[in-house]
Amino acid sequence: MKNLTHLKLIHTAENTSPTETSKIVASHATTVPTVIYLRDGEVVIYRRKTSPLYQCRYKLADGTWHRVSTRKASVENAVRVACEMYDEARFRQRLGLTHTTHSFAQIAHETLKELQQQIDLRNGRTSYNDYITCIEKYFLPYFAETRMEDITHKDVIDFEMWRNRQMNRTPKASTLNNFASAWNKLISVAVVRGWLSANATIPKLTTLGEKSKPRPAFSRNEIDYLLEYMKTWQNGGVSQVEKQIRPLVRDYVEVLLYTGIRHGTEAMNICWNNIEWHTDKDVRYVRIWVSGKTGGRWLIAKHNVLDALKRLHARQTDINSVAFNDIFVSRIKHKVFRFSNNYQPPDFGGTFRRLMRDCGLLKNAQNETRTLYSLRHTYATLELLENGTDIHTLAKQMGNSALMIEQHYSKLTATMAADRLA
Repeated sequence: MKNLTHLKLIHTAENTSPTETSKIVASHATTVPTVIYLRDGEVVIYRRKTSPLYQCRYKLADGTWHRVSTRKASVENAVRVACEMYDEARFRQRLGLTHTTHSFAQIAHETLKELQQQIDLRNGRTSYNDYITCIEKYFLPYFAETRMEDITHKDVIDFEMWRNRQMNRTPKASTLNNFASAWNKLISVAVVRGWLSANATIPKLTTLGEKSKPRPAFSRNEIDYLLEYMKTWQNGGVSQVEKQIRPLVRDYVEVLLYTGIRHGTEAMNICWNNIEWHTDKDVRYVRIWVSGKTGGRWLIAKHNVLDALKRLHARQTDINSVAFNDIFVSRIKHKVFRFSNNYQPPDFGGTFRRLMRDCGLLKNAQNETRTLYSLRHTYATLELLENGTDIHTLAKQMGNSALMIEQHYSKLTATMAADRLA
């Protein structure tokens, strides 16, 4: 018996009590079992030669076998843990739940990994970066080791109150939508991985919030003044970095004004091979491919954008040997907005604020602070008021829905367009 390497112990009781477990082990006290069969063979514990810990496999009602470590080295503890896992798995299966559970943190980290992979492959939307922030900064610190299926409606309400305190403000509707989308992504990943039943009822996050207010725009007179002011301002600066970033910001501002694209990811990722000539009815236009929050799209830039592009091309020593007229057909993959040494600053927000302070346009008449996003709002406003662009065309150009254009620019009423209606 001492040399026995394979031992069957049949245990048919529905539940294994500590006393019964002790009897099983005691009856074979002189043996060193490496395989033990329990519950009519539906639970098996065994030990590999390379590990002192007992492993377990158990069979559920649907005929599937599942393997897991008991993390126990003694037979007595391994038998107890194996039977407990088997009973819990069967109970969960009867309730329509997955047979094993994962903590919120495990699901969150797997979701973060998937989102980052999509971003790296450029298959994901730019909003994926917002989802990552929601998960890392808010969901993970709050829920941590909580099981997702145990989260109640009260837990969600308490979380939202905590989140708002952390943010020190009441989130706008757009921010709440990002949180809700990130939450739904977590649930989706858990279901796909088999860690959460598709029938599980997980409380939803609130999406009703205060509507976002459009950023303060510039008037036509203010834009004309800004464009003229930047011609001199770009030559200022003390450090070498500032001397390079000022003309770059001037070009960046003009491109935003003449295209309506979103600042940040959408604008910063434009490469020279994303720009091309487009001819329609013998007129040549600058067409730019951008990819951002709502996917990729072609847009038509104002003719004035050529001046900014020419300045950018002239300063970039690695490509300025190519004639500007040939730059759009050369398929050069370098970024458009960068220094002469190929370095691209991560953000232009700080320099733009300095520009706004220097020229006196930081605040509007309502004391609202202007940001880079104000340039996009200005583009839309001027298109609607000065050029009479219809909402559907403008929505396609800007990568928005027509409904969103109507909601954000409903203030362009008969009063604002009085000069065209009188």
